[in-house]
Amino acid sequence: MSKRIGVYPGTFDPVTNGHMDIIQRASRVLDHLIVGVARNAGKGPLFSTEERVAMVEEDVAALKPNGTRIEVRPFDSLLMKFAVDMNASVIIRGLRAVSDFEYEFQMAGMNARLNPKVETVFLMASDRHQFISSRFVKEIGRLGGDITHFVSPRVAERLAARFAQDEGDVTKRVQTLKV
Repeated sequence: MSKRIGVYPGTFDPVTNGHMDIIQRASRVLDHLIVGVARNAGKGPLFSTEERVAMVEEDVAALKPNGTRIEVRPFDSLLMKFAVDMNASVIIRGLRAVSDFEYEFQMAGMNARLNPKVETVFLMASDRHQFISSRFVKEIGRLGGDITHFVSPRVAERLAARFAQDEGDVTKRVQTLKV
C-alpha cells in the first residue's frame, strides 16, 4: 500500500494556532505531511523564510502527530511542482470563512488542471480558530495587543523581539534625521 503524502502550503508569517490546528488534523489522515513554507517575497513577509521555517518546525515539534511524519520545507516554485517533487497526492488547504472559499475554489480548479492526479482537500478551521489570520496577529502585536491566544509562546516571543527591533530601528532613523 502506498503512503498518503500531502503538502500543506502557506507563507506562515507567522505560524498561528489556526495553522497548527490544520497541521494536527491533516496528520490524522496522512502518513506523511510536508508543510511547505513559501518564500513569497511579494507578500513582504515580516520574517525571513529561514525564520518562518524554524518557527513552524518548533511548533510542529510540540505536536503529537499519531505516527504521521511531519516535515517542514521551504519552496519557491509553483505549488503543483513542489507537490509533485515531494511525491504528494494531496494538497491540504484550510478554510476559515466563506470569504476564503471563492479564492481557494479557483486555486483548486487551476491546480486540478495543472495536475489532475493531485487532489486538493479542504479542512475547515475549528470554530475557535476561524478568525485568526497572520495579518491580524501581526497588526495586534505591532500595536501592543495580547496575541498569546493566537500563537504559541515561542512565536509570541519572536514577534515581540521583532517589533522591539523594528521600534529601535525607527528610533535610530528618527534620531539620525534630527542630527
